[in-house]
Amino acid sequence: MINQATSAAAPISSTTRWLRWANLGFMLYLLLLAVAMVGSGFKLATGDQAKVLFEFASHPIAGLMIGLVATALIQSSSTVTSIIVGLVAGGLPVETAIPMVMGANIGTTVTNTLVSLGHMRCKEEFKRAFASATIHDFFNVLAVVIFLPLEMMFGILEKISHWLVSPLLATGDMSMKGLNFIKPITKPVISALQDQFASFGDVLGGVALIVLGIATIFVAITVMGKLMKSLMVGRARDILKNAIGRGPLHGIFSGTVVTVLVQSSSTTTSLMVPLVGTGVLKVREVYPFTLGANIGTCITALLAATAVSGEFAVFALQIALVHLTFNVLATVLIYGVPFLRELPLKGADALSEMAVKNKAVVALYLLSLFILLPGVILALSS
Repeated sequence: MINQATSAAAPISSTTRWLRWANLGFMLYLLLLAVAMVGSGFKLATGDQAKVLFEFASHPIAGLMIGLVATALIQSSSTVTSIIVGLVAGGLPVETAIPMVMGANIGTTVTNTLVSLGHMRCKEEFKRAFASATIHDFFNVLAVVIFLPLEMMFGILEKISHWLVSPLLATGDMSMKGLNFIKPITKPVISALQDQFASFGDVLGGVALIVLGIATIFVAITVMGKLMKSLMVGRARDILKNAIGRGPLHGIFSGTVVTVLVQSSSTTTSLMVPLVGTGVLKVREVYPFTLGANIGTCITALLAATAVSGEFAVFALQIALVHLTFNVLATVLIYGVPFLRELPLKGADALSEMAVKNKAVVALYLLSLFILLPGVILALSS
């Protein structure tokens, strides 16, 4: 009887699972299509004026704040970096986009900080949960404090990413050999949309294509995240549990894998907050997972870059590689140097102590880091 019931139920769950995978494949196609739409719309709207249009973001600090605020509002660094990839594909200079990518890293940390507020009723739980959430903030801010000045002075990330894409520079186009399947499946739709918007003129038609592309990126990544959670979160939790106590390298690797599986660093880090809050894990134990989440979230921008073809395609790949290089180097340097490794831990611990004593500290912290500071800096830089 049990076997018959199981066999009768199995096809339904199996069918549902396959439908979810098919939907995931369609959402991935939508993401690739949307990034191509943003790039094409940007080219159409700006023509040769792309650099003039983004002069307001040409100062690195302003670019950093734009990336931070955009990600804090949208609550997804994957979405913002995919949009940046599309803009670079349309002519936004790589050096202007690099600080935006760094800002996106900081902006994404707001989600798990909000998750930690669910533990506010119990002081001890809240202290642990808030510390485990804000360690992500402190690490990403420290990474920017170290690497943004280095980038401004020496262009380290631009040079490394340029070296990585240099084999493709001779062609100036990524639509070649193994990657040429992307362009044929996106170009017909892009061409049809451009024809539809042609009546608005180049500028308005381009803007309409950008807006539609950004909206599609948002929908695609949101649905992909939900599908990946339903398909993979159980498996992600298993990886999380198996990695506990196996050392920091295993933790970083597991954090990367989990984030690739669920397509969201916010999900990975938010999974850990309740575990630390309830005392199952310690803040120090989840620290390496957080760094792995930073690396794993780069997969979306790299996927997005494969959608691009044309003269700026190689630069779209370059900015995606900047994101990956930045997170890998920050992990190696900060976690590799004992003094630097301890700074995010000490910062998160001190902030959580203050937050437990006075809950207003939480509101002040969130307002300062994600709204007031960016607003003031953008106002001054303009």
